[in-house]
Amino acid sequence: MKNRTLTIFALVSALSIWLPFGYAQEAVEAAVTDLEVIEANSLDELLDNVRDRRVVESRLHREREERFANDKAQQAKLLSDAKAERRREERRSDRLETRFEENEIRIGDMTEQLDKRLGSLRELFGVLQQVAGDTRGLFEASLISSQYQDRGEWLGELAKSMGTASKLATIDEMEELWFELQREMTESGKVARFQGTITKLSGEKVNTDIVRIGSYALLGEGEYLQWDPDTQSIIELARQPTGRHVDTAEGVMAAAPGEIIEFSVDPLRGSLLALLIQAATLEEQVGSIGAIGECGLPFCDGQGGMVGAIIIMGGFLGVLLALERLITLFMVGLKVNAQRKNPTASDDNPLGRVLKVYDENTDVDVETLELKLGEAILGETPRLTRNITLIQVISVVAPLTGLLGTVIGMIETFQAITLFGAGDPKTMASGISKALMTTVLGLCVAIPTTLLHALVNARSKSVIHIIEEQSAGIIAEHAEKNGQPLG
Repeated sequence: MKNRTLTIFALVSALSIWLPFGYAQEAVEAAVTDLEVIEANSLDELLDNVRDRRVVESRLHREREERFANDKAQQAKLLSDAKAERRREERRSDRLETRFEENEIRIGDMTEQLDKRLGSLRELFGVLQQVAGDTRGLFEASLISSQYQDRGEWLGELAKSMGTASKLATIDEMEELWFELQREMTESGKVARFQGTITKLSGEKVNTDIVRIGSYALLGEGEYLQWDPDTQSIIELARQPTGRHVDTAEGVMAAAPGEIIEFSVDPLRGSLLALLIQAATLEEQVGSIGAIGECGLPFCDGQGGMVGAIIIMGGFLGVLLALERLITLFMVGLKVNAQRKNPTASDDNPLGRVLKVYDENTDVDVETLELKLGEAILGETPRLTRNITLIQVISVVAPLTGLLGTVIGMIETFQAITLFGAGDPKTMASGISKALMTTVLGLCVAIPTTLLHALVNARSKSVIHIIEEQSAGIIAEHAEKNGQPLG
């Protein structure tokens, strides 16, 4: 064990003496790592071992120095190559810059030469560019594009190319533009049927037959359709116009080739149709009978609101009462006329009951008989004039209620103008329109109820007149029979 320790110490000491510090440390680490224990039985043997180890370390040191020298030479060569490459690129950059300047001068000369050669053609192609741009917008908004789609894409490319100085339109492109303009004019006077795709409000796409009326209307499935220029697609209207217009559309869809039918045409190419769609329907203005609004009455969902609902319900009541009176008085009139021809008094009519009073008082004097018959007539009058006054009241109150609703609506409109201003005339006009709806409803109720009141009143007075006439005749006959003078 002592000899082994001496061997290691001697080896480390030798490495520390003969090697530089860095290499000595590296060598020590390598020696320690790859340490091989050599037994030495004597100091001479230990010296020999140290000498052999030094020789080995010197050889490794020289090999390491050689590798370092080789690496240094390689790095110097790479640096020299990089400098040479940089010089070559700098010379190439100079050549390209010179060529660029020459090309700029050449392009300027050629552009000037091109402008001189074009001359008046430049103006011609400018007009062509403008026509192509305007025509593209016309085609995209035209209903004919629903049948002949993608007509505006090449026009956009043509207008774009005409805006450059390097490309001119060809004869074929100009002929194509003329052809499309001619087709637009020709198709605007035709009624065509084709297969197309309709985009429903739910997003569903349906492929069906579509009828195009020139450039004025699109029809499909018996309804009006709309061409959307933004999406270049046929879409379903949110709602259809009034019934008579829809009927004409259904007639066109069902018409045979060559058949002449009546059809509503929008000369403004959809503008009037859009206005018809936006206009409030009769149900929206008046309301629906099945809708019970906040006021608890039918028709509260109309533009008239609660006031309009009250007017309408009053109108219904007045009309029903008037019809009941007309029917009742008509039946009474028939019975009264029949009683005039029948000498036997009957209890089923007012005249019969008055005659029965006479039959019961044939032995009284004229004055008493007149009083008895007058009493009987007065007893029959309420039955004949029942609810007539109520009908008259409804006919008078209805327009006044409508006027009240209008005033309330106008107050609300002006309050909104005070808060938000009158910058939007459309909104203000809409508020005024809703306010005037109650006046319209009041007049619509007042006019028929006034007429019905006049008819009912005239009918009741007619029956009462007949009864009074017959009563007066009976009194006169009784006075003549008894030889008594009249009142």
